[in-house]
Amino acid sequence: MLATTYPLLDFFWTLLEIFLLILWIWLAISVFFDIFRSHDMGGVAKALWVLFIVIFPFLGILVYLIARGGKMHERADAAAARQQRAFNSYVQQAAGTSSAADQLTKLADLREKGVLTPEEFEAQKAKVLA
Repeated sequence: MLATTYPLLDFFWTLLEIFLLILWIWLAISVFFDIFRSHDMGGVAKALWVLFIVIFPFLGILVYLIARGGKMHERADAAAARQQRAFNSYVQQAAGTSSAADQLTKLADLREKGVLTPEEFEAQKAKVLA
């Protein structure tokens, strides 16, 4: 009964419309991310682009892609590189990579506080210097 009231071609047309709507929403989100990621635009220019896209959605996105779309991937790559550098520095800081001199200073402090015996200090010192 459903097949007679809603033909197969209409079903495929509806699927195409849904796909295009999702594609347009994804594109709009990408454009908004790019607007706010751009360091070469000031606040007023960003506000004008957002206003233009909100008032004229399809036209605004198409004009943005024509005017500034060529460098969208470069701004995305630069943002990803900044995030990767920040992550790497955080991991190095959290891992506690320190120099041999820092480790020897910590060992000397532990020996002075009585946590390490002189024999334990010498064994740990030999490990650090090795």
